[in-house]
Amino acid sequence: MASYNLDESYLYQAAGPFAITTQDLNVYYGNHQATFNANLKFPSNRITALIGASGSGKSTFLRSLNRLNDGIARVTGKIEYQGIDINQAAVNVYEVRRRIGMVFQHPNPFAKSIYENIAFPLKQLGMTSDLSNRVEESLRAAALWDEVHDKLQESALDLSGGQQQRLCIARAIAVKPEILLMDEPTSALDPISSRKIEATMQQLKKDYTIIIVTHNMQQAARSSDFTAFFHLGHVIEFNKTSHLFTTPRMPTTEDYISGHFG
Repeated sequence: MASYNLDESYLYQAAGPFAITTQDLNVYYGNHQATFNANLKFPSNRITALIGASGSGKSTFLRSLNRLNDGIARVTGKIEYQGIDINQAAVNVYEVRRRIGMVFQHPNPFAKSIYENIAFPLKQLGMTSDLSNRVEESLRAAALWDEVHDKLQESALDLSGGQQQRLCIARAIAVKPEILLMDEPTSALDPISSRKIEATMQQLKKDYTIIIVTHNMQQAARSSDFTAFFHLGHVIEFNKTSHLFTTPRMPTTEDYISGHFG
């Protein structure tokens, strides 16, 4: 593996508008620093993939974007969304998570009906009318409506793994976020289900900004518009996906995507 200077990196200056940006973002678990001075700008209505070996800091960084590290880690630096540093203690973290949704690695549907998986969080937000239309809209956006429209009152736990994950996507977008964070959303799925999720992402980016953590290099290459490569907690390279995978600027990036480590 090529030697790496921790001061060496290449960050492509993407054109705005940006849905969310970070400035000198650091995350600490006790005395262990997991990410170092991460400075990234995520273009709106695009898919950005975060890649890197296990322990590189990419999932930690992702979880910081909607304050999921609160209480388990110390986060310094700025996370700017709609002109506000949402990393400030005074910011309503629940409102942050409504506007910046998360889909996790393993499908986690509620032990409720398919319908209630979408309707329940809406009711919690005080929505009492037009629920059926919002449920249908969300399931259609997640490319699931045609498969479940005639069994909405059946348990979500009876769905296949891929269907459960698309249901979780539908649940996340039902509350109308602007940004959708996805942490290894297909790692527990078969290849066919994974490709359905990828196709769904391509449709969703018309309305949402998507930031996805993936270990799957092929998935990152075919599904994302931009890619950020993390190594040892540092953002080493950020570029258009087509450029990063074909002509990486940093030797460490080339070593990783060519399979020399990771």
